[in-house]
Amino acid sequence: MGEVIEGINKVTRGDAVIVSDVGQHQMFACRYADFVKTRSNVTSGGLGTMGFALPAAIGAKMGVPHREVIAIIGDGGYQMTIQELGTILQTEAAVKIVVLNNSFLGMVRQWQELFFDKRYASTVMKNPNFVKIAEGYGIEANQVSKRVDLAGAIQKMVKSKNSYFLEVIIEQEGNVFPMIPTGASVSDVRLS
Repeated sequence: MGEVIEGINKVTRGDAVIVSDVGQHQMFACRYADFVKTRSNVTSGGLGTMGFALPAAIGAKMGVPHREVIAIIGDGGYQMTIQELGTILQTEAAVKIVVLNNSFLGMVRQWQELFFDKRYASTVMKNPNFVKIAEGYGIEANQVSKRVDLAGAIQKMVKSKNSYFLEVIIEQEGNVFPMIPTGASVSDVRLS
């Protein structure tokens, strides 16, 4: 996930508005995104709701139409507000959508892995074909599953003058750190 954010940094030179959803990708986006201007990090913060990023990115694009707006979303959160692709179709908002797809509700899965002996419950995602759905709404779309193709796919997405959907297949059991376990203090932070 961090490589995707760093790839976006290279192409945008930190000038994009990054809108993150809720989950692991949110932590990666806030940790790795470079920002050279104020008002460039849009996130729901702690205790936000899944599905925040797509409608928030549309609003951000309408607020700053001259800037690149990139929504960073997990596959679970994306399905919470996927109907907003209809808003993009209607308004022609040139929002860039990056779905980091690990076929899990990643943050919940991470907690289940680390604190519940990998007893995964209700976190595995069976996803639709996101590329076809985006194309059905008139949005150019691409899927990347190989690291070697990532830089070129990000470059193509950012250079597009229209809305664009990029699905990146990521490691299923990748974790984000640091994190603080439930009920613990900051001094109990986990670094791995």
